[in-house]
Amino acid sequence: MELTCPKCNQSTAIESSFEVKSFGCSHCNSFFSYNNSKLKFEKAYDYAPKDTILKIGTKGIIDGETYEIVGLIIKRAHAIDYWREYTLMSKSGKVKYLSETDGHWILLEEVPESYDVSRKYKKLTHKEISYNLYEYTDAFVARVYGFYEFEISNRPVKMVEYINPPFIISIEEFYKDDTTYLGKHISSNEVKKIFNVSQLPYKSGVGLVQPFLFNIYNTLLVFVSFAILILATYIFFNIGRTEKNVLYTSLNFEEFKNKEFISSSFELKGSPAPLIVSASSDVNNSWANAQVSLVNETTNEEEYAQKDIEYYSGYTDGESWTEGSTSTTFNFCGVAQGKYHLVIIPSKQDTDTSNQNMNIKAVWNESSVWNFMLSLVFLGGIFAIIFYFKKNFEQRRWENSDFTPYEE
Repeated sequence: MELTCPKCNQSTAIESSFEVKSFGCSHCNSFFSYNNSKLKFEKAYDYAPKDTILKIGTKGIIDGETYEIVGLIIKRAHAIDYWREYTLMSKSGKVKYLSETDGHWILLEEVPESYDVSRKYKKLTHKEISYNLYEYTDAFVARVYGFYEFEISNRPVKMVEYINPPFIISIEEFYKDDTTYLGKHISSNEVKKIFNVSQLPYKSGVGLVQPFLFNIYNTLLVFVSFAILILATYIFFNIGRTEKNVLYTSLNFEEFKNKEFISSSFELKGSPAPLIVSASSDVNNSWANAQVSLVNETTNEEEYAQKDIEYYSGYTDGESWTEGSTSTTFNFCGVAQGKYHLVIIPSKQDTDTSNQNMNIKAVWNESSVWNFMLSLVFLGGIFAIIFYFKKNFEQRRWENSDFTPYEE
C-alpha cells in the first residue's frame, strides 16, 4: 500500500493492507483524512521531533512473528511532555503498540477488559495484579505519520495510566468509548535487535515502568538465605565445641637457655579459631621474653610471634609507682584444624637471678562469632545500599506524577 502526499509529492509505502481512514505524511507535516480513495488535507502540524524515529515500513520480529510499523502518533500532555506511539501490524492482522518516552520503551497490546476510572481510583487490579495510579490527564495529538484505520481527532483523549513496573495498564477514553492496553517495559537494546537499527533516542531519567536493576524482594530472600546458610554452617562446625587446652607448662630459664622447648603434638578439629598463648614470669624490675612458633606438621608452615614481659616499680618523691606486668597474652589468629606443635624459647634479663621460670599456657578458643557477625553486617550493609538506591530510583520515577506515594 502506497500513498503520495499532495503537499510534497513524496510517497509513503507499507506492505500491510487495510482500510485507511487517516494518513500522515512521513516527509512533511501534513495530515489527511482518506475517503473514497482520496486524500483530504486536514491540517499541518507545528511539532517537529528532533530525535531519531523509526521509519514507517520498518519491519521487526516480535515473539517469532514479523511486524511492520504502519503508523506513528506523537502525543502531548501538560504542554511540554511528548511521547511516541508506534502502531505495529503483522501479516496475520495482529496489532501491537510500541511507546517511547525519553528513550524508554513499552510494548503494549489491547486487552478486552474495561475499567471505571471516573473517580481517579488510586489502585486498579488486573488479573490479580495490583497497579498504582500514575497519570490522569488529557492527551493531544502533536504529529501523525503513516496509515491509520480510524479517524484521528484533534480533540483531547482522556488518558489514565496505572503502573506496577515493569507492567502498565493504559486506558484511553474518547467520548463514551474506552480502550484498555496492557504493556510491559522493553529495553532499548531489545528494540534495536527487533528492528535491526543502531540508533535510537537518547535515554534520560527513569522510565515509567523501567524495572530497577535488582528485584528488592528477591534480593532480600537471597540475602536471608545466605545469612541462614552462614548460621547453619557456623552451628554445624561448632556445635558442642569448647575451648581446648593444648599446652600448660613451666619452663626453667637455665634449662632452656639458648635451647628450644618443643611441645607434644596436638590435633585441632573444627572451624578456624584463635590460638591464645599466655606467658607469665616473676619479673621484678626486670624483663623476660617468650619466643613462640606454631608449626603445622602437615604443611611445615610456621607462624612466629614474641612478646616481652616487663615489670618495674619504685618510689619517686615519696610516691610508689609501677609499670608493666608479670604476664602477657598474644594469639595466632584463625588457626585452622590440623596437627600442630609449639616451639618456645624463653629468655630473661641476665642480672635477674631470683626469677627462675616462665609459665606458658596455650588455648585454642571457641570459634568466635565475630566472623559470623561481620558476615551479617556485610550482607545487611549491601542490602541497605541496594534499598537506598531502589528508593531513590522510585522517587525519580514518581517525581512527575501528581499521585506520587513519596513525600515531596
